[in-house]
Amino acid sequence: MAIPTLNAVGFCAHYSDPGDWAFDYALQLSRAHQVRLNVFHFRSDPYDPDDTFADSLSDTERAKLAIEREKELRMYYDKRAGDYLEVGFRLCEHAEWVELHRCLVVREFQLLVLGYVEKDVSFGRRPIEEFADAFVCPVVLVGPDRPDQLHLNSRAELIIDKLGLQPGGWSLLDRQPAG
Repeated sequence: MAIPTLNAVGFCAHYSDPGDWAFDYALQLSRAHQVRLNVFHFRSDPYDPDDTFADSLSDTERAKLAIEREKELRMYYDKRAGDYLEVGFRLCEHAEWVELHRCLVVREFQLLVLGYVEKDVSFGRRPIEEFADAFVCPVVLVGPDRPDQLHLNSRAELIIDKLGLQPGGWSLLDRQPAG
């Protein structure tokens, strides 16, 4: 099986400790490989399956909200990125699964990093572990309790050397159904 080159890292924004840890890890990888870090933010919170707030807004209100969210996103993560300039931002309008696959196809990332806010938290309207396991590219979940907790899907396990991970410094996602 061919191992893809790492030309860009994708990160889904989440304003939380695990989200910050995930950003820091994605930034560390981007710096180490000297590649672009693309930060994605969604109109509706992908971690909250009940977030439909933006759907109830008029087109004008939605456009204004998008500008506010993009400004907040850039200010928050520009500060965290420091002097690293290869950071792009994208405010996504569509559902997470569709939008992230579209970005993957146009090569906006080859590795996706997500904050692991808590076990069985929803992401893209399914448990985050299920989302990561089913996603077609390498995915690393960071957290939920510490920044050094890294959980990999099976595709990420294939590129451990590119992730800079040592034995015992990560775990494979538990694919057992919750219950």
